[in-house]
Amino acid sequence: MTAPDATSSAGATAASWRDSLAVYLQPRVLIVLFLGFSSGLPLALSGSTLLVWMREVGVDLKTIGLFALVGTPYTLKFLWAPLVDAIHVPLFTRVFGRRRGWLLFSQLLLIIAILLLAMTDPAHSPFYVALGALLVATTSSTQDIVVDAFRVESLPESEQAAGMAAYVAAYRIGMLVSTAGALFIVSGFEGTGITRHSAWMWGYVVMAAMVLIGTLTALVATEPEQSTKAEAATHAEPAFARVVQAAIGAFAEFLSRKDALAALAFVVLFKFTDAFSGTMTAPFVIDLGFSRNDYAAIVKGVGLAATLIGGFAGGFVARRYSLATSLWIGGVVQALANLSFSWLAFVGTSQWALAFAITAENFTSAIGTVIFVAYLSALCRNPLHTATQYALLTALAAVGRTYLSSGAGFVADTTGWALFFVICVLVAIPSLVLLAWLQKRGHFETLGPVRV
Repeated sequence: MTAPDATSSAGATAASWRDSLAVYLQPRVLIVLFLGFSSGLPLALSGSTLLVWMREVGVDLKTIGLFALVGTPYTLKFLWAPLVDAIHVPLFTRVFGRRRGWLLFSQLLLIIAILLLAMTDPAHSPFYVALGALLVATTSSTQDIVVDAFRVESLPESEQAAGMAAYVAAYRIGMLVSTAGALFIVSGFEGTGITRHSAWMWGYVVMAAMVLIGTLTALVATEPEQSTKAEAATHAEPAFARVVQAAIGAFAEFLSRKDALAALAFVVLFKFTDAFSGTMTAPFVIDLGFSRNDYAAIVKGVGLAATLIGGFAGGFVARRYSLATSLWIGGVVQALANLSFSWLAFVGTSQWALAFAITAENFTSAIGTVIFVAYLSALCRNPLHTATQYALLTALAAVGRTYLSSGAGFVADTTGWALFFVICVLVAIPSLVLLAWLQKRGHFETLGPVRV
């Protein structure tokens, strides 16, 4: 009897693995994967890639630090998320549907915004660069709102986890394309003999063309059934009434919960340690003497591998431990990883030292991100308000990257790089204090079991 039981168990395990892998090939999951790429692509174009361009043409560190403020739309997108839920885009909604219409409309605006940014000159007109970057961030954050809603509404429960995993992986690949890929493309254009400014301009033009991957995906996709039903149920209501119901219902339901304000503060601060150091990573690497291609190959190439492995590690931690314990692990390791950059500041231009520091930072950051996303998803319990609540929470999470990190350039300029990254460790303390307080108050028990 022992041998048949073992065979049966092995067969069941094999089938289970096949089923687990097969879900990633479902058409709905593949659609979400390509939309994840489209969402991840624009972020660096108004962030780290733009900062490399600015530093190369001599823009000072203080100005570069202030450019974190152009990410404001990512923190305020919850304000117009109800509009995306309730308002119809003329022609687009009628032809393509409620969600697909907004997807195509936001992607068209995003392409235009990236092209406008491509035509600016950081060396001579930083105001227009900031304006162009602000437009990219606004259209990108609008696309994020629609993609999040599309993902939640189009995937059944059995495919939600796979869809989220596919989305996050593709999002990171999109970021890789707009950082390492964009920098290699710029270097390639510069190698043809054109000026540096023209090389950067054409690099951004290529990035604008990459948005068409998301556009083609939206055209191939079908409108989510839940969205169609919601449209039919509210079609007769005035647009203003739909917007008010979407906005008030989402915020009122969330704020009625116990310790809601403390939870929101924790959302703002948990990834602040990453955001504070991440704002200055590109200028730091350039200042140490590494080339643009070094940054592209190591920071974004090696970093991507470390991020993907860290994502799996974060999933293992979240499955093995409770949500509170997982957040402790993620919060501590992502903070301590900043010390590897302090060490790199003393070592100098060593390729291996840079690879180690980037691997440590990306690996631990991914662990924290996966666990953090699980926490955000657990907070969005009401299916009537998922899109708006998720937009609110992700917008609050971006506050650290946008506002709190805007002074990072001043701190780095004053303290020097080695001490700056030590400070990046210390800024994680407030989030850990809040985590301890929420845990003591029983906050995590009220969320129930969390699936990653």
